[in-house]
Amino acid sequence: MSLADKVLAVNDDLPIRTGAAVHSGKVRSVYWLNPADSARLISERNYDVAPDAPLAIMVISDRISAFDCIWHAQGGMRGVPGKGAALNAISNHWFKLFREQGLADSHILEIPHPLVWIVQKARPVMIEAIARQYITGSMWRSYEKGEREFCGIQIPDGLQRDQKLPELLITPSTKGILEDIPGVDAVDDVNITRANILDNYQAFEFQSVADVDLYEKLLREGFEVISRELAQLDQIFVDTKFEFGYVTDKSGNDKLIYMDEVGTPDSSRIWDGPAWREGKVVENSKEGFRQLLLNHFPDPDILLNKGRMPEREALARDNALPTEVLMQVSATYVNIAEKITGATIPISDNPRAEIIAVLGDEFGLVD
Repeated sequence: MSLADKVLAVNDDLPIRTGAAVHSGKVRSVYWLNPADSARLISERNYDVAPDAPLAIMVISDRISAFDCIWHAQGGMRGVPGKGAALNAISNHWFKLFREQGLADSHILEIPHPLVWIVQKARPVMIEAIARQYITGSMWRSYEKGEREFCGIQIPDGLQRDQKLPELLITPSTKGILEDIPGVDAVDDVNITRANILDNYQAFEFQSVADVDLYEKLLREGFEVISRELAQLDQIFVDTKFEFGYVTDKSGNDKLIYMDEVGTPDSSRIWDGPAWREGKVVENSKEGFRQLLLNHFPDPDILLNKGRMPEREALARDNALPTEVLMQVSATYVNIAEKITGATIPISDNPRAEIIAVLGDEFGLVD
């Protein structure tokens, strides 16, 4: 069996019985169950959700996205072996720790397969909750050009690239395009201040002003849990993105939860501790792949300049990367996942067949 066969590249055409169109993102596809199947699973599996809560099957692929494009390699390899299972395993590990330490629940109700989550529908808060412990990446590029205010927070002169910041910075941005918010541009992923959120908390889909404080508390606490655990592995948690939403439990109580993924190489920067102490940055995250792409193509501005998006899309479409590039990415993802979880990450010979079998035999969701 070839390596390409072990990659789940297409994840939006599984024969799962649904009640709505499949939503396919860059990496995950969401299959919304019909009301009867949702109610049946809630009853059979005794999930702590409202009896009429909409449920979904979320299937992660092995596709790799960077600079808003999907990349592929030679030999028909349309993803990274083990990437999906590694991402899910890492998120599962952190979500479990958050729950055990009394932080908050997640949207995940059950994990029937390493590439699959059963989730409840959450009402998302419309912010990307970003926290930074070191100055690097886009923040460093802006700082180097003279910027000292980030999302309404002033930071001091004299910082060096990749230096630890004086304190953890929360630098949120918009999730999606939000209209008619004073001082906030109606474009996706634009930086916002805490004052923007407080003054317009309902536009950002918070239920109360107090929940703005709660999201920040959960972000800081979640960051601290992951940072502390990674430090024990001599890894540095540099920065990350969390997402939050509301769900209703069996008793009818609304609660703010973690959703999407947390602390993964896709959503975070993770540096190797020994290398950093020697003055080198070794990425155990997708940032390493981004840097590789910047070095691989002769005109990196195509990847950095949003005004050249058509050229960038053509670059990703028309250029099959060397197979060893994606195998290097595979090693990064699988190794950091095994280090974090203390368990072997399974790389299936036929992930598609396995998913269909478990969702059909155990959950009765395949016709």
